[in-house]
Amino acid sequence: METILSYITWNPNPVIVDLGVLAPRWYGLLFASGFLIGLFIVRKMFEAEKAPEEWLDKAFVYVVVGAVVGARLGHVFFYDWDYYSQNLSEIPMIWRGGLASHGGAIGIILSLWIFSRRVSKKSILWILDKVVVPTALAGMFIRLGNLMNSEIVGTPTEVSWGFIFVRLDGPDGPARHPVQLYEAISYLFSFFILFYAYWKTKLREKPGFMFGLFLVLIFGFRFIWEYFKRSQGGLETAIDNALTTGQILSIPAVLIGLYFVLRPNPKG
Repeated sequence: METILSYITWNPNPVIVDLGVLAPRWYGLLFASGFLIGLFIVRKMFEAEKAPEEWLDKAFVYVVVGAVVGARLGHVFFYDWDYYSQNLSEIPMIWRGGLASHGGAIGIILSLWIFSRRVSKKSILWILDKVVVPTALAGMFIRLGNLMNSEIVGTPTEVSWGFIFVRLDGPDGPARHPVQLYEAISYLFSFFILFYAYWKTKLREKPGFMFGLFLVLIFGFRFIWEYFKRSQGGLETAIDNALTTGQILSIPAVLIGLYFVLRPNPKG
């Protein structure tokens, strides 16, 4: 007896509304929402620690610039340098797509290092331990944006919740793992853990712990879900596809995170 599988046909318009000269997209709305909610959360942290409010405004600018620039350059250099090396003028064209979370993480860390040197005059861990909490939530919003764009899709599957990405494969294409949802749920789960650890425990008093926990959770989950994701190219070709580019970049992030979580008697 033949079993007929029923999948989810996914074909949303990535544009919210087309106004001609202006066509806002779901990805942009979700991306901005993540940052604005993050700003609200970090503001509460600053208030709890009686930190100057002007620091927050400056930190927000540093984070936004660092995240966007880092994510773009991460995509260019980690995933598609062969193309962009021949089309340098297209590197700034982020509206065409192409942002890498690993590059975004590096960009945020570097921008907050500058912020710590120029503005707060504190250890970079002081601000990192705060910013990582809403960053996990922002990651969820970004992955939902990827879902609305029908990008960063999974490998073919026969599970009943598989998505047929019409914009990518056509209406008769294969059902794929909705890895965008897998990651979004994982990042939301990570946010709840980080939020609880910051507000309900004394772990925030250990410099670097929140930052390390963030790296372990986010990039640990990222490593797992890469097994269900369609290849995006990049570094993986250099090691005969034994690991994906996302996994190669996640390993050092997890190891660094474990160092901050497990190190004894940190001095910040």
